Amino acid sequence: MTNRQKRKTPKTLTPTEAILESISDGVFTVDLEWRITSFNRAAETITGVKRSEAIGRLCSEVFRSSMCGPDCALQKTLKTGRPIVGKTAYIIDSRGDRIPISVSTAVLRNSAGRVVGGAETFRDLSEVEALRRELEGRFRIGDLASRSPLMQRVFDVLPTIAASASTVLVHGETGTGKGLVARTIHDLSPRSGGPFVAVSCGALPETLLESELFGYKAGAFTGATKDKPGRFALAKGGTLFLDEIGELSPAVQIRLLRVLQERTYEPLGATRSETADVRIVAATNKDLAEEVRKGAFREDLYYRVHVIRVELPPLRRRKEDIPLLAEQFVERFNRLQRRSVRGIAGEALSLLMAHDWPGNVRELENAVERAFCLCGDGRIEIEHLPENLTARSGPFASSPNIRAARDFLDAQTIRAALERNRWDRSAAARDLGIHKTTLFRKIKRLGLSLPDRDGRSARKE
Repeated sequence: MTNRQKRKTPKTLTPTEAILESISDGVFTVDLEWRITSFNRAAETITGVKRSEAIGRLCSEVFRSSMCGPDCALQKTLKTGRPIVGKTAYIIDSRGDRIPISVSTAVLRNSAGRVVGGAETFRDLSEVEALRRELEGRFRIGDLASRSPLMQRVFDVLPTIAASASTVLVHGETGTGKGLVARTIHDLSPRSGGPFVAVSCGALPETLLESELFGYKAGAFTGATKDKPGRFALAKGGTLFLDEIGELSPAVQIRLLRVLQERTYEPLGATRSETADVRIVAATNKDLAEEVRKGAFREDLYYRVHVIRVELPPLRRRKEDIPLLAEQFVERFNRLQRRSVRGIAGEALSLLMAHDWPGNVRELENAVERAFCLCGDGRIEIEHLPENLTARSGPFASSPNIRAARDFLDAQTIRAALERNRWDRSAAARDLGIHKTTLFRKIKRLGLSLPDRDGRSARKE
């Protein structure tokens, strides 16, 4: 055997080293001075740093992690002697890319039991994070979130609507989120760099509304000592959102019609016209066609604002969104109030699902906010909900609406567990903490449609 052949002979690995080299999780160890003493193959792959370059360097130089410094998980483990499992963070790899990871730590002892350093394993969560973003993207657009097929149809057309310059009419009951839709259209449009200006047509008297929309010149009336730009001027280059457009008086309707037809307007007291460089998005909870038939809304204006129509379904027609929206509200209130409410208990969520929500998303948000204020830092329970909901949890707890809500929640929970376990029924049952026969019985009772093959058979192939 030549010297070159001898040099190529691979090093014989110990059983422990062989295991560490074969696993997909990154593993490294440090001494008490935080210098890396071992670095496995997966750690090389995830970080993009070669083992020869990592060993001997400070771990903070190699990983550049969000946990480096006071939040270092390994440092906490060495101080307390307690391991940390599954803490999420991110590192910056050798290419400068941000890699999401989960971290577990342990104390490293020698054969005499003396602490000589620490060990850390880390798992690349890039694929999990990409899947999470993909799933979130299906349920979210802008500030709108929904799992409802009815709302998915709206989500599908909003980018196309936003790309056009046409006037949009958003129709829906009070509290369905018409303002959020208008804002999303603006944010997705070529005018997103311009201002988004909203005005409630039903909140101001006719004389004040006219000056608010079109502005006025100094001397136009008593007390007008200087020019005041209107909302059309303030929204120049952007979007003007006219909420409750069905409340406009006949006189203001005529002036608005001219703006939509000629793209010009005159401030009160002006001697020349101004250009209306705005995109109009209007909203109403009224049936404008019926208002036209009654003579309360001009027909010619109706056709001008009714170029593109977006119909928002009420919350009672998309109850599958209630858990998503409630969770979203709790997360937001936690951020705003710096608290740690742990979500909503199943029984309380069942009551939310059973209510018809005449005030729609706005009413749901108010109910969750009230419960959030009353529950401390635990979970939102039935007793924290408004009385108009909790009254149903007594003698009416077995009503069809409550049972339907519970079945819906059961179905969601089971389907989520099955998806996490790739449709392996036995694994899903273990995940849920129930016997597999109980799971099969629930699947049959709820009428869940599942893939023909069990996840176990897919893994064997």
